[in-house]
Amino acid sequence: MHLRHLSVTDFRSYHGAEVSLTPGITTLLGRNGVGKTNLVEAAGYLATLGSHRVSTDAPLVRHGAESAIVRGAVVREGRESIVELEILPGRANRARLNKSPQTRPRDLLGTLRTVLFAPEDLSLVKGDPAERRRFLDDLLVARQPRWAGVRSDYDKALKQRNALLRSGQHLWRGGRKQVPQHRLAPGESVEDARAAVESTLAAWDTQVAQVGAALTYARLRLLRDLGPYLAEAYSRISDAAAQAQATYRSSLEGSVAEAITAGEVPEQQELYAATLAVLQERRREEQERGVTLVGPHRDELVLSLGELPAKGYASHGESWSIALALRLASFRLLRHDVGTDPVLVLDDVFAELDSGRRERLAELVSECEQVLITAAVAEDVPAWLSGRGTILDVADGAVVPRESTERDTGEMPERDTGEMPEQESGG
Repeated sequence: MHLRHLSVTDFRSYHGAEVSLTPGITTLLGRNGVGKTNLVEAAGYLATLGSHRVSTDAPLVRHGAESAIVRGAVVREGRESIVELEILPGRANRARLNKSPQTRPRDLLGTLRTVLFAPEDLSLVKGDPAERRRFLDDLLVARQPRWAGVRSDYDKALKQRNALLRSGQHLWRGGRKQVPQHRLAPGESVEDARAAVESTLAAWDTQVAQVGAALTYARLRLLRDLGPYLAEAYSRISDAAAQAQATYRSSLEGSVAEAITAGEVPEQQELYAATLAVLQERRREEQERGVTLVGPHRDELVLSLGELPAKGYASHGESWSIALALRLASFRLLRHDVGTDPVLVLDDVFAELDSGRRERLAELVSECEQVLITAAVAEDVPAWLSGRGTILDVADGAVVPRESTERDTGEMPERDTGEMPEQESGG
């Protein structure tokens, strides 16, 4: 799979730009702030419907414009598809596939797949648990786009349950004298109001447990398949003896939680029953706090080096290597499952690495079908890597192919031909 052409209109700093791309290595060169990252962000948006830099769409639309358009020509196994997204802040975005309007933007998912590594990815190691949960769920969707719907269903159910917990807090904080009369229906007793809320809450318990169990099951299978790729990628990037591992820490309790910690994948029905049981056990605590305390939204992906957790113990260089290994492992997993390479994007990555890691990373990515690299200066990227592909100069809103380069492209170092282990495709 590769992106043959990328077009943006009123996206970030661009009034408009048309960028022709080819398979192999493409390096976008330009000083900081000229819009290199905006272009690869646009490519990532076409693939994921989201930005790796911001959580909302409004900053993606050029100041003064009402909407932005991102369009890409995607080639897979000789067949080309045109994907287009119109970004409309505050409204539903519009999607087209081969000029045909789509019912939902997420219907485009899977047409283009990207794996993007950027400086922000250091938060995968050093940031909050939400960052690592998002990583898992984004990879789930890239692997099998149908999980976007499951993820959305869980978020909706969780939002409804939390709203119900908050709205009923006054009912569990004392008797009638402590419950404002205006919060009760005419003639309604506190007991009646409590019973009504409890009945509705039980229905949402079932919904949250069912969808949450499906999401947890998918995450566990994904992590099982990703683990060997992660260990291998970290070893090859860092050239270190310590092994990188990722384990799942569940908010469930009892034997199911212990099995998950041990690396097992319980059946989905077991996860459902365990989730429902813990929701009921912690009902009073949730009612008092007005928030759901159990489910995949409270789980944690724990990254470790050897016996120590990476967060708080890994050095800066080790943290970079783990974050990069997560993305490279994702690339290998998608390559295996989908049967074609996703587009690999390395946004201002080489500048953050020491010379050894730069060379090892270059060797790993050199044979990918398409790699998009951004860099402020040519010296950030190993010469033999950028010299074997296309260089695009980015400046003042223009993207211009460089016809030739005076850099000594050098020779590619002797490659380590060791292959990462292949895994059976997960469901």
